[in-house]
Amino acid sequence: MKILKYLLMSTISLIVLNVWFFRFNTFTIYRGGNATNMIEEFAVYGFSETVVYIIGGLKILAAFGLLFGFFFEKTILPSVSLMGTLMLGAIIMHFKINDEAIKFLPAGLLFISSLTVLYLHKKERS
Repeated sequence: MKILKYLLMSTISLIVLNVWFFRFNTFTIYRGGNATNMIEEFAVYGFSETVVYIIGGLKILAAFGLLFGFFFEKTILPSVSLMGTLMLGAIIMHFKINDEAIKFLPAGLLFISSLTVLYLHKKERS
């Protein structure tokens, strides 16, 4: 189970870092509405550019926290909790604008992965 936890932590982190550092200005089929980049996507949800960078900063912080969790276990719980909360927020935003199901996929998988890491981490510690 520990291997699964670390595999999921790595996967969540690498996906989030990839999106925010390398795919920020790139079109993907998962962007909300008809957005072609991250700033347009957040605008579709009704958020300002400032919110884009706040949410992005929090996701990057959580992603690095999960990676640091390999060495400092105390960072796992707050990082995975934050990531799960942010992914739930992303799912809610997709619902808000009535996106098609495929656009929910990344946030949904990352949310489920975060819940799984949270469960495995708590199970390990008890």
